[in-house]
Amino acid sequence: MAGALMALARERGPGKTFCPSEAARQLAQDWRPLMPEIRRLAGSLPLQATQKGKIVDAETASGPIRLGLIP
Repeated sequence: MAGALMALARERGPGKTFCPSEAARQLAQDWRPLMPEIRRLAGSLPLQATQKGKIVDAETASGPIRLGLIP
């Protein structure tokens, strides 16, 4: 999971974001159950979570978030 998250972040590059569900979708057809672990892992990686342009905690934010490389 961590590898999928970091690969997407590097692929997008600095200043660009992605939805964490993109990583989950790469890992399983039934991807929704993976989302809590994806969000937990995102908080431990050099990724920044945002929601409506504001920095949030990936694990505790309610609703959709975006992830990107920490500037």
